[in-house]
Amino acid sequence: MVLYSPSPRPSPIKGEGVSLTFYEVINNRQMRKRKKTGLFLAIGLSVLVFGFFGWFIASIFEGEKPEITLQPLPQFLSGSEKFTLTISDMKRGLKALKVAVNQGGREIDILEKKFQFKGLLNSEGLHVFDTEFSIDPSELNLAQGRVDLIVSVWDYSRRRGGDGNLSLLRHKMVVDTIPPAIRAISRSNYFNIGGTGLVVYQTSSDAIESGLLVNDLFFPGFPNNENPQEGAHVCYFAIPHKTKARPDIQLWAKDKAGNLSKARFYCHIRKKSFRTDKINITDRFLEHILPYFSSYSFDPDSSDIKKFLKINQDLRKENNSFFFNLRTKTNPEQLWNGTWVRLKNAANMAGFADHRLYYYKGKKIDEQTHMGVDLASLANSEVQATNNGRVIFADRLGIYGFTVVLDHGQGLASVYSHLSKIDVELNKDVMKEEIIGLTGQTGLAGGDHLHFGIMVNGIFVNPIEWWDPHWIRDNVTKKLALLNK
Repeated sequence: MVLYSPSPRPSPIKGEGVSLTFYEVINNRQMRKRKKTGLFLAIGLSVLVFGFFGWFIASIFEGEKPEITLQPLPQFLSGSEKFTLTISDMKRGLKALKVAVNQGGREIDILEKKFQFKGLLNSEGLHVFDTEFSIDPSELNLAQGRVDLIVSVWDYSRRRGGDGNLSLLRHKMVVDTIPPAIRAISRSNYFNIGGTGLVVYQTSSDAIESGLLVNDLFFPGFPNNENPQEGAHVCYFAIPHKTKARPDIQLWAKDKAGNLSKARFYCHIRKKSFRTDKINITDRFLEHILPYFSSYSFDPDSSDIKKFLKINQDLRKENNSFFFNLRTKTNPEQLWNGTWVRLKNAANMAGFADHRLYYYKGKKIDEQTHMGVDLASLANSEVQATNNGRVIFADRLGIYGFTVVLDHGQGLASVYSHLSKIDVELNKDVMKEEIIGLTGQTGLAGGDHLHFGIMVNGIFVNPIEWWDPHWIRDNVTKKLALLNK
């Protein structure tokens, strides 16, 4: 028999003036816990609200300015100039763009554009913009002198009273549309096809570069520093041997702003005919010259005649390009003086601009132009410098064999090829008639001789003119004397 016994009631918890049951104590603790949880939730919510509000304020009032990229940034404005502009703002987006020029307080608008606000916080608005514009001083009626190009860009930030962040690019330029002046001083101008020309001319003080154009070939002028006449220059130039019609000859000058001037002057061009020469290539000749070119790259299956053609065509072209590039090593001062000397006791074996037809076993295989004069004397004859100058090349050079090139200043140079020995060093100053080497048959030479050439700014001209003292007096010395009047 089980007797039921009721659970004992919890004993009262006695405190100071308080008597609580066990359940009441538990309930009180749960209530306090709920209050704390609510407090934490309220604090967290407040933090989120204030954080969002702070982020929102920071976003709409952000202080990052738009970026501006402008090209080019010219120092001078001499004509219509095209500009490329890129603007960007990766936060609030682009609001407005203005391009203007300002001269003496007069502002002229070039470009003005506004960009729409799209999407929440302009998320769909324009953030990058590219454009092009041109500034023409004549169309804008700009005066000569300073002008400022101003690019202003605003974004959609609420800063600056809601106007947005402003980026400003100011570029200073000088309007200069007046070309430099140029005029010929020398009057008697008679030139030969294949020969050398000289013109004495004057430019205004604003010219920074000048010279002469023969069709598309440019020949630089050189200032005469000893000349009391301000702006006086000398320019040696070539009338290429292959010129057919009358060449277009013009003086040319450029100033710092890029303004160009051209001026024609009276000149008479004498036509000149050149010889045609037939050269028979034999197997014996090939056996003689090919070993010299053993270091040159050939197709291993090439025949001797194909090797010769590669030398006569490709290597010749490379060598002539090398000669042309030597023009940059010229001295701006005149180094030569008086008459030009010729190889002593030598006979002319080949002329300048001879048109050579090459035959092998009765068939024409090639044609080239001989760009110098071949002089033959005794074997290993002493070679003299034709005039005062400086050695700008002294080494082996392809078909020309051992070669010396002397710079005589202001674009003039002399060439000595097929030497058996070189007796000068690079950059050495040499005097007229000084021994620079010995004649030989190196390179593409069939016998001992000197290949002599004259270059004007890298263009070969007829050397015979420079051996003629009367030609030098009438075409060079008399003109140079004008500089001292």
